[in-house]
Amino acid sequence: MKSLFVGNLAWSVNDEELKKKFEEFGVVTGARVITDKFSGRSKGFGFVDMENDAEAAKAIEGLNNVDWNGRKATVNEAKPKAPREHRM
Repeated sequence: MKSLFVGNLAWSVNDEELKKKFEEFGVVTGARVITDKFSGRSKGFGFVDMENDAEAAKAIEGLNNVDWNGRKATVNEAKPKAPREHRM
């Protein structure tokens, strides 16, 4: 499984639309648009999990820097989440 970062999304894009867009390139096991926990509004980016590396590579090639809903999407391999310091 390969996780992809998708940036510069239009505010109107939801999880289902994100999933459908990436299904054009292969099997999507998960898709989520990141939202603000207080307002519920999109933060303009999300993550998509593809079933295999080859399909993920095709999605990156096919969707990176492509106009989608009036914005050029950024698609690349997601980096592992960095550990956060404990806040008080």
